[in-house]
Amino acid sequence: MATWSAPGKVFLFGEHAVVYGKPGVAMAIKPRVAVTVRKSRNPPHARSPYIEECFRSTGVQGSVYIRSQLPSSSGLGSSAAVTAATLAAISEEFNLGFTREEIAERAYAIEKKVQKGRASPTDTYVTTFGGIVLITGDSKRRLPPQNFHLIIGNSLVSHSTSKMVEHVAQERQRNPEIINPILDAIGAVTMKAIKSMNKPQQLGQCMDVNHALLDAIGVGHPALSKLVLTARATGAFGAKITGAGGGGCMVALCPKHAKSRVAGAMDATGARSIITTIDTEGIRREKNE
Repeated sequence: MATWSAPGKVFLFGEHAVVYGKPGVAMAIKPRVAVTVRKSRNPPHARSPYIEECFRSTGVQGSVYIRSQLPSSSGLGSSAAVTAATLAAISEEFNLGFTREEIAERAYAIEKKVQKGRASPTDTYVTTFGGIVLITGDSKRRLPPQNFHLIIGNSLVSHSTSKMVEHVAQERQRNPEIINPILDAIGAVTMKAIKSMNKPQQLGQCMDVNHALLDAIGVGHPALSKLVLTARATGAFGAKITGAGGGGCMVALCPKHAKSRVAGAMDATGARSIITTIDTEGIRREKNE
């Protein structure tokens, strides 16, 4: 048997605008999903469509065991992490010899198929390679790693990425003269943020502006607003929605000394906080237990 793991991710800047070719910045984070694959002639039915498609697309049969530190459907890239880790484990168990590039490409193709064409290559690329990645259209550039102190607040409000993407598309169709300039502004904030990566206070201000712009295109949620305001009030440099919005998670950039205070304040609102930082490894082979 073979066990591989892959990290989750947060969008630091540019979600939704990346769909329209604007720049976005995503970062791999420490919480992981581990997947064990074992050859099996009569494997039990995989309960995940992503895992099912991993086996179907590689033409092999096996059983799977998953351990996850990532909440699903929360905007932290759990489906991409499961898909990349499963492909890596299949590759080892069946001697397929996939490179990281192949795993990222295959994982994206699988996500795209399962999500009926709505997937972004960002999640699968970031989970496979780790680190911080700038996405512009089809191009991806790795940025120097930064030791950010992040608090993720999970609102525990379920949301649908495809519905939120659809909502923005409809708003853009109805009010292009309003929505297009906002998407341009999100892209401009992303570019400013890239120049402020080692200046946490400026970076936090960029996060605050990005959050306001996401609210303006209608992907906010009262539970997320509450968490963002709580984080700022208790010492965060800045905070914003991460991912599709409409529920799911937000992320706050904090000074090291304020991490526990910010996380505790978020938990007190009924949310679930995760204190985390960058993952620079991407997919990784684990020892079999």
